[in-house]
Amino acid sequence: MVKRIKRAEKGIESLKKQIEKHFGKIEADIQENNIDRGRYHFKEIDKSLLVALEIKIKILGIEDDKLVRSYRERLEKLRKNLDLDDSV
Repeated sequence: MVKRIKRAEKGIESLKKQIEKHFGKIEADIQENNIDRGRYHFKEIDKSLLVALEIKIKILGIEDDKLVRSYRERLEKLRKNLDLDDSV
């Protein structure tokens, strides 16, 4: 059981790094006005990485979901930037 907990904790840290890397790519794509690629990174975070993070947090039994909520809020702000750039 201890190995499973340690593996889940390492998995959470790995997911955080991947999410941050994709956030950086979204921000770069917005600056470069590469909206299609930015949308890809947005979907990757939203549909894949955040879902995996939520599952790992549930496995550990952590009730506090501030981390996922903060990522979702940050993602929503970037989504608005992607939409605004697309309409211009």
